[in-house]
Amino acid sequence: MATAGKQNALDYINQMFPTEASLSGVEPLMQKIHSEIRKVDAEILTAVRQQSNSGTKAREDLAAATHAVQELIFKIQAIKTKAEQSETMVQEICRDIKKLDFAKKHITTTITALHRLTMLVSAVEQLQVMASKRQYKEAAAQLEAVNQLCSHFEAYRDIPKITELKDKFKSIKTILKSHVFSDFSSLGSGKETEDTTLLHQLSDACLVVDALEPSVREELVKIFCSRELTSYQQIFEGAELAKLDKAERRYAWIKRRLRTNEEIWKIFPPQWHVSYLLCIQFCKLTRAQLVEILNNLNEKPDVGTLLLALQRTLEFEEELAEKFGDGSRGRESGSDIGENNMGNSKQTILDIRKKYEKKLAAHNGIENEDQDGNKDLSVPGAGLNFRGIISSCFEPYLMVYVELEEKTLMEHLEKLVQEETWDIEEGSQTNILSSSMQVFLIIRRSLKRCSALTKNQTLYNLFKVFQRILKAYATKLYARLPKSGTGIVAAATGMDGQIKTSDRDERVICYIVNTAEYCHTTSGELAENVSKIVEPQFADSTDMSEVQDEFSAVITKALITLVHGIETKFDVEMAAMTRVPWGTLESVGDQSEYVNGINTIFTASIPVLGRLLSPIYFQFFLDKLASNLGPRFYLNIFKCKQISETGAQQMLLDTQAVKTILLDIPSLRKQKSAAAGYSKFVTREMSKAEALLKVILSAVDSVADTYCALLPEGTLSEFQRILDLKGLKRTEQQSILDDYNKRGAGTYQPATVTKPTTPSTVSAPVVTNQSNNPGIIPLKEEIVARAAALGRGAATTGIRRFLALTESTTRDRKDGSFRKLFTG
Repeated sequence: MATAGKQNALDYINQMFPTEASLSGVEPLMQKIHSEIRKVDAEILTAVRQQSNSGTKAREDLAAATHAVQELIFKIQAIKTKAEQSETMVQEICRDIKKLDFAKKHITTTITALHRLTMLVSAVEQLQVMASKRQYKEAAAQLEAVNQLCSHFEAYRDIPKITELKDKFKSIKTILKSHVFSDFSSLGSGKETEDTTLLHQLSDACLVVDALEPSVREELVKIFCSRELTSYQQIFEGAELAKLDKAERRYAWIKRRLRTNEEIWKIFPPQWHVSYLLCIQFCKLTRAQLVEILNNLNEKPDVGTLLLALQRTLEFEEELAEKFGDGSRGRESGSDIGENNMGNSKQTILDIRKKYEKKLAAHNGIENEDQDGNKDLSVPGAGLNFRGIISSCFEPYLMVYVELEEKTLMEHLEKLVQEETWDIEEGSQTNILSSSMQVFLIIRRSLKRCSALTKNQTLYNLFKVFQRILKAYATKLYARLPKSGTGIVAAATGMDGQIKTSDRDERVICYIVNTAEYCHTTSGELAENVSKIVEPQFADSTDMSEVQDEFSAVITKALITLVHGIETKFDVEMAAMTRVPWGTLESVGDQSEYVNGINTIFTASIPVLGRLLSPIYFQFFLDKLASNLGPRFYLNIFKCKQISETGAQQMLLDTQAVKTILLDIPSLRKQKSAAAGYSKFVTREMSKAEALLKVILSAVDSVADTYCALLPEGTLSEFQRILDLKGLKRTEQQSILDDYNKRGAGTYQPATVTKPTTPSTVSAPVVTNQSNNPGIIPLKEEIVARAAALGRGAATTGIRRFLALTESTTRDRKDGSFRKLFTG
């Protein structure tokens, strides 16, 4: 650091005196430097002196501040001492004043207490005199005053004098209570008509009761009601009037009692609700007596008597609810629900408006007349208290009513079915049997009658009756469907299991389908409406799903019957097809006569069926018809005798014509286009017949190749039958069969190609291939056995459909007709 400083000094000197000539300026420079040093020293000395003076002054200022703080502390202590002295002086001055204030307060309290005690003693004595003289009006006011005065002496209740006064007051109240109860015992005995002042006195006595404890009023009203109902109990417990058919006289008695004593009972304050409480007690007593009467019956009660008693009871309850409640007509609104919410109600908005305007006008007229009279009778919740208070006791005994309704409904049903013409009037837009609408009409009337009486267990039981009635009607519709031929004669004529229908039968079947659909929809609406009316605990159980399933089964059975009926008409044409000499035809001409016969059958039936059936059911009918006719045509080819090449060409032409007829069926109903699935299905099923004929047309040496290519799912027995149709002898067939077996086709088990018996019912079973080898198709006999085991409701299109569809290719079985059989 020193070396660097020294070096810097040398550099500075060399810079100032770079040459010898410049050394001449050394002296002046030194003088200048000394002058600056002296100047700096002087400035340092001045600063030191100033700093010394500042420190001294700071010490002086600090000492002055410390002295000032000490003086301030001394002054504060002096002020505090003077304040304490002043406070002591003030307390000494005010001590006597406080004593005087407390004395004044105690004297004032004592004077007030003594004054109130004097008033209490005087009031108790006056009250005692008033009680002895039965001066109820004055006593009521005095009771209020004594009660208020007693409240001031709660803090002095241990003082003997106060205890004595309270005991005396309590005894006076007991005396007043006994006097009031004694005077009220004469009410209703006839003294009130002789002594005109008695009612006024009793009216004043009510004021005394209000001034006493609330329990006194409750006790008085209870005794009064019990005394009023004593005569009622004696009258209607006798053998003559203790009967169910005398129920109306009970209600007439209480209404007459209310009307006769209306003026007399005005002595009771409105807030006591004496008439209301009397009616409540009357209802409880009446209910107990009616239950006893019903329990003592030796046999089932007469339905007419029971319903009349129930109806009169409901009317009486409604009158009480209107008199003491808010005037709501809950039961009437429930009946309106049962009446107006039923399906197919034709009542217009104008009719409904007129109906309720009329009811409102009538109700307002009565209300204006009784508004003043009933203004003070309204009791909160009275409507709920009265509705069902008596009538609910009839509920366990109304099963006889339900049984009568069921018997009546069943008789009506039998009569309607017997009178049913099974035809529709000209111009009808519904195509529904009139008996179905009549059935729901009588059900609606029955529902209306029952909902006006009860909405509890009985209504739910009646709903169960409705279910049985509708199931019975579904059975009647089912029984009306044409039946298949059975017995020895049918078997001998080849009609066993077949259904033969006329044009009228076909129309009746369509009417049954439409009627079942209408019943299916309306029964659901019926269940929904009953669930709105019936008590909430039964609402979830009001379900018509079983009934709807019955009508769905009728629809399915009817449509399948229709399909089988149409199919039976093809028997003649199918037989005619087998009688054609296909082996000796010389040339190919127009379509054969049996094809024209098939076309005639469709032309005659389809337009009528299309007009009567809804589009969805008509399409279902077409799908099932095509699913039967296509495989049947295919199997019918095997029933023919030898088919020559010309015969095969003619049959191929006929097959294409039948295919065209099937595709054109929807146009007979004036549909613009057929469903895509239907067209695809018809094309696929008829293409199998075309493929079979092409195999027959193929050369002998390539017949096996053609058969395997066009009908890869074919069986050995079918291939052998094709060789028979070609007219080959057994010896000629052997080499071809050997060649066919070498191709691996022999894994298909042989089966006899015959027309099986068609089952009559429909359902959607799931058929699974039980073979471990997915390429092996189950035996036809096995499929027939499965379908037969399914029984009623097991197959939608018959065993014929099963046999035909087992011949479909593996590709077709994934998304083809075999799946449609169970999903369609």
